[in-house]
Amino acid sequence: MTIYIVNGPNLNLLGIRDPKIYGNLDLKTLEESLIQYGKTKNITVQCFSSNHEGDLINWIHDSHFKNTDGLIINPGALTHYSYAIRDAIEAVKTPVVEVHLSDIYKRKETFRHTSVIKAVCHASFMGEQLKSYQKAIDYLLNLTI
Repeated sequence: MTIYIVNGPNLNLLGIRDPKIYGNLDLKTLEESLIQYGKTKNITVQCFSSNHEGDLINWIHDSHFKNTDGLIINPGALTHYSYAIRDAIEAVKTPVVEVHLSDIYKRKETFRHTSVIKAVCHASFMGEQLKSYQKAIDYLLNLTI
């Protein structure tokens, strides 16, 4: 089983940007933790991160063309307004799970309370930092059993 994990804009600043909201793990440590977590479940985890919307869309498309078993996406701020990412998710047959380190519905900025991708994702996990991603991996594993 292979799962892609795709992280969007500003997630490369994890550990630097507001640790009270996003936690203390840097992106490299987060990704390494998820790769190791996947190994404990016999899953190959491939991580990708970009600050560019088109790069994220290419990975979503790639998940389909390479018959990936699932995709976990944290599109960062693109969650709130990227209909291009929403359309890409809707177009592929790959099961996609939305994740966020923080709970977007409890954030003080009201614009963060909107997810334009939620309706086209199989599930959403948020507010538990690393554990949000681990729950998404478990969810995708259970889909294929």
